[in-house]
Amino acid sequence: MDTKGIAAVAKSIRSLSIDAIQKAKSGHPGLPLGCAELAAILYGEVLKHNPADSKWADRDRFVLSAGHGSMLLYSILHLSGYKVSLDDIKNFRQVGSVCPGHPEFGWTDGVENTSGPLGQGIALAVGMALAESIEAAKFNTAEHKIVDHYTYALCGEGCLEEGVSSEASSFAGHNKLGKLIVFYDQNKISIDGSTDITFTEDIGKRYEAYGWQVLKGDMYDVEGLLKLIEEAKKCSDKPSLIMLKSVIGKFAPKQGTPVVHGEPLGEADVAETKKALGINPQEFFYVDPQALRYFEDKKAGFAKKEADWNKEFEAWAKENPELAKQWKASFDGTADGEAEDPVYEIGANVATRSASGDMINAMGLRYSCLVGGSADLKGSNKSGMKCDGGTYTPSNRAGRSIEYGIREFGMASEALGMCAHGGIRPFVATYLVFSDYMRPSIRLASIMKQPVIYDLTHDSIYVGEDGPTHQPIEQLSSLRAIPGVQVLRPGDAEETVAAWHIAMESKDHPVVLALTRQNVPVYEKEDKNWKETIKKGAYVVKNGGENPDVTVVATGSEVNMALDAAKKVSGKTVRVVSILDKNLFESDEKLMNEILGGAKRVIVAEAGCRCGWEGIATGRKDLFTIDRFGESGPGKNVAQALGFTADKLAELIEA
Repeated sequence: MDTKGIAAVAKSIRSLSIDAIQKAKSGHPGLPLGCAELAAILYGEVLKHNPADSKWADRDRFVLSAGHGSMLLYSILHLSGYKVSLDDIKNFRQVGSVCPGHPEFGWTDGVENTSGPLGQGIALAVGMALAESIEAAKFNTAEHKIVDHYTYALCGEGCLEEGVSSEASSFAGHNKLGKLIVFYDQNKISIDGSTDITFTEDIGKRYEAYGWQVLKGDMYDVEGLLKLIEEAKKCSDKPSLIMLKSVIGKFAPKQGTPVVHGEPLGEADVAETKKALGINPQEFFYVDPQALRYFEDKKAGFAKKEADWNKEFEAWAKENPELAKQWKASFDGTADGEAEDPVYEIGANVATRSASGDMINAMGLRYSCLVGGSADLKGSNKSGMKCDGGTYTPSNRAGRSIEYGIREFGMASEALGMCAHGGIRPFVATYLVFSDYMRPSIRLASIMKQPVIYDLTHDSIYVGEDGPTHQPIEQLSSLRAIPGVQVLRPGDAEETVAAWHIAMESKDHPVVLALTRQNVPVYEKEDKNWKETIKKGAYVVKNGGENPDVTVVATGSEVNMALDAAKKVSGKTVRVVSILDKNLFESDEKLMNEILGGAKRVIVAEAGCRCGWEGIATGRKDLFTIDRFGESGPGKNVAQALGFTADKLAELIEA
């Protein structure tokens, strides 16, 4: 190991970080100053990667969970040869820069994930390690090991205080994800002061209880760090937490204090820090020439690792053409198998959650990359995968059905990590009301443009006896409010089939499926081309003439309610429209006007709050919605008590 080269890289990371943050007048210098040696060692000595190709499938992944320390990552990416220039670093935290305030997936070469919301990075890393283990079991053969990489993450106290890290760490320990290694930057400082004011638990014992290997060391002992990493890699049946005592803002005049965490050092302290580092205070964005030589000497070795893997992959593909076909389909997100869609007769009573379960298994046969599970609700969500693979366990890494346990936030974040890893299309399932637990991860999936599928059942007051805590009211509106999230609420089993096709075809955004617990009749559809029209967000179920008096737009189970109500109305022509995707429907004004049919009145029927529907209904009086919490009782009785029935809707139509 070239210790002088490592030292030069660490010095350069510190120099670039403090100058970029000072120039931007914004940023977090504490972590880059405190963890520079670790980044230098990882990118120079540890990671299996090739900066010339940041998308190499079998590269090691590095997740900066403590995303506020982004200049650490940008600096080492620049120094090691990724497509991050010195000018990019000088433009840190400016609009359009590839060096934004927190790392952004798909924005910066070499960045594996969006991080910023603390704790989620660890959970994403767990998902990446989970993906690696599944793909290794699926693709590796006795002769060729084409999936064999590690996932590393760097976290701080803030990540470990957030609850999602506990959920994900517990899952990782239970599933013995031995190729996950997390570094804990143990500087004992948070924004408000010493972590002792809030955070005094024994982290080591906590992680040992999760089933992790816990190792301890010094952030600045370079040789010791390498030995700890090697020891972690030898443990194949436990993830490893490497606890590293460190100094936040190391070399700065105010090192070891909260002041250096989240604001520029100031010109005077930048100068003093440079003096402590042996850098001319008048030299800005200094890079030690020895750091550049160090990575220049590494370049051929990085390229050779990928070249050797490419040869291995070619030999494997030649010997295993069917697996090679699955590999391409998995990473392209395309079908590589066959299965018939389920067929439902008109009038059949089928809960859309049950139809979704049928489609999960049809899609599982078509897409070998589809992997999913629920938060301890597989039977209730009807989300069990019956296709090949069985349940994922430490002894069955090929399992495609995952038991996440009662860890909704962790589950969603782990699925996002699998998606970002590549080669896996994940879905997760729980009740719609518990999307509140997952919302931060759903938002992050949308920011990262990852097509995670959320199979959310029990979508309304018809949940029934479980009462207000389990009956979603505001969740549909709140999910539709997240930019980029596609929310699909099918009205019957046939529409559920169509919704799953739309979901699987999505490539750059997450999809929510909102599904009924109760049975709903499969209805006749007067638009004979509805399977195509519905892809635009909505279609006409019951025409009601060319110029209907009233158009009722409905979603989910309320489409049947609207059809029943229309039968009860006399003296008026009524059109019934099923809206599968409200946001998509509203995006095309011409189509929207065509489907609404020029009716003088437009009534909205949805078993949820009115928020967001005001622009479609002709007035507040035409919002047939639920704007209060529900009741405990049989679903139909609850609807009766709330006045949410076909009879009441018919009265509104006739009013």
